[in-house]
Amino acid sequence: MASDAAYPSLPTSTTNPWFSNLDPPHISVPTSSSVVTRLLLTHDRIITASDAFLDGIAVFSATTGVQIHHLRGHQGGVWCLAVFEDTLVSGSTDRTVRVWDLNTGKCTHVFAGHNSTVRALVIAKPELVHFESGSGELNKEMWPEAPLIITGSRDHTLRVWALPCPGDPEYKSLDNLDAESEELQMDIDENPFHRLYLQGHDHAVRDVAAYGKTIVSGSYDSTVRVWDAVTGKCEFILRGHSEKVYNVAIDPIRPQAYSSGMDRTVRIWNLRTGDCAYILTGHTSLVGLISISQRHLISAGADGKVIVWNPETGELIHTLAFHEPSHTVTCFEHDDTKVVSAYGGEVLLWDIKNGKLVKSLLKDVTGVWQLAFNERRCVAVANVDDATSIHIWDIGSGAAIEKPDTAAPNVR
Repeated sequence: MASDAAYPSLPTSTTNPWFSNLDPPHISVPTSSSVVTRLLLTHDRIITASDAFLDGIAVFSATTGVQIHHLRGHQGGVWCLAVFEDTLVSGSTDRTVRVWDLNTGKCTHVFAGHNSTVRALVIAKPELVHFESGSGELNKEMWPEAPLIITGSRDHTLRVWALPCPGDPEYKSLDNLDAESEELQMDIDENPFHRLYLQGHDHAVRDVAAYGKTIVSGSYDSTVRVWDAVTGKCEFILRGHSEKVYNVAIDPIRPQAYSSGMDRTVRIWNLRTGDCAYILTGHTSLVGLISISQRHLISAGADGKVIVWNPETGELIHTLAFHEPSHTVTCFEHDDTKVVSAYGGEVLLWDIKNGKLVKSLLKDVTGVWQLAFNERRCVAVANVDDATSIHIWDIGSGAAIEKPDTAAPNVR
């Protein structure tokens, strides 16, 4: 077990502006009325995706809320996003993966290959990982050597692609390639960015996670699979869930993976052996959300509960109060000091150390689609009746948010 000395010190409740700033500056920016399926927050950008292809992907200033780009190109709803520096990657019901330059708003690459909705997407970034050599010696290497895109689809498969670098030649697959056509296979064969095709699941791939050389996928076939990102080999099939798997996560510190699903459990898996280390019970309905940080594993779901677990022992640390079964926890974010959750028309901030509610950031909305935060800001996408807005709180600065200009934003 890792000691506290292995982790960086954390701010106390008296020094952490998230707890001491009880009335942070807040602005609300109207946006489209469609369902917002994904939200990303970077240092200076807010990025949203929609289930309506006409709304596509929108990029906003995190400082003012002004829309910077409107990224159109997908011919269906966008269900997954990932960002690396100034490059955005998206997956859609139109079966394609698109790569965008966030500086210009231009789509630079279009990848075909999946024959159903691209439902899950991550970017594996180069990380210094520990691995054991054949002689038992512990070594360190940077994996992957360059960023990779991993996509999972309702076609039961995963694909691995090289993330294009700025300045790489553009590559755009032909539009509307038939899922079973020879033209599609020729396009895949000719695509210089396509790396691996991972087959094995018997149902839709619902979620993927990646770290170093390891890819983990969770499927509606009730299994979790562990793949080698270099060779494409399936290292383990993790069996134990009795119903659909909804979420997976990889621990960057411990050799563990996590999964949750419709069987109301969270499972902790040993990535060295493929064994299930712990089965975490505490939820009474679908566990649709899990997330891991250095010290905490968090789960949430349709029973209205947010539970804080010890990832090393599987011990239940807190069940966050005020969550009732009458409402589903639609989304949450956390780090090792706080949890921000969306529940019953509210956005709630919790102290993860004691499990107590610090404050309600937002009340009296119909629902909250998505949440994200970084060190300074918290962002929520919420709707009231048919109107959807982006809410931005500048919590960590202690200064007022810049108000949007009255001039028309530069929207492409």
